[in-house]
Amino acid sequence: MIRLLEIFTSLCGLIILSPFLLFISLILLLTGEGEVLYKQIRFGYKNQTFKIYKFATMIKNSPNIGAGTLTMINDPRVLPIGKLLRKTKINELPQLINILFGDMGIVGPRPLVPEGEKNYTFEQAKIIRTVRPGLTGVGSLILRDEESYYAHRSDAQDFYKKVISPFKADLEIWYIQNKSFVLDLKIIIFTAIMVINKSFDPSKFFQNLPKIPSEMIESQIQNQIFKKS
Repeated sequence: MIRLLEIFTSLCGLIILSPFLLFISLILLLTGEGEVLYKQIRFGYKNQTFKIYKFATMIKNSPNIGAGTLTMINDPRVLPIGKLLRKTKINELPQLINILFGDMGIVGPRPLVPEGEKNYTFEQAKIIRTVRPGLTGVGSLILRDEESYYAHRSDAQDFYKKVISPFKADLEIWYIQNKSFVLDLKIIIFTAIMVINKSFDPSKFFQNLPKIPSEMIESQIQNQIFKKS
């Protein structure tokens, strides 16, 4: 029943949003490198890999240039329109195709690239990949501005591996342990709210949610100071 609902929702979304999606595609063709969709290998249900679809926001071969899969402040790899697409999460909309094909669900843990998946322990990855990854989820909500925690740091890769990844794993496992229709509905509603109101904090509406590490809070404050200087 849930799968039928996801097929119906993703198909309706693609049809309704098709004029907007075509408009974004045209802009990317005119301002980018002639590439509209970016396809990347991600880990999904039962550790099966699939190609995730996103609007191209960075120059070609960007994962093999500079900071790799991490995006830094004023990253020169980001295309002119890419910054806006990433900030508004519009670049994620093509993942409706992944939902339609069954690679992903509407709600679930975020699928990671192989490099990011290695930051999880074997047990963490085993638990997280017992459900299909989602377009949105608790991890996506709480870490919506994930880049703000490391984008200014010279040790971004190390900080991501040692601080952000363990916290992300805790969030995804919390979701799986508390998974329910009501929780999924809350996540969908909060996702819609955060598109409109970026200052909305959904964490207070989830009980016993893992606490954000103090190192991440301090790093985000430093990022704000860095931007103002």
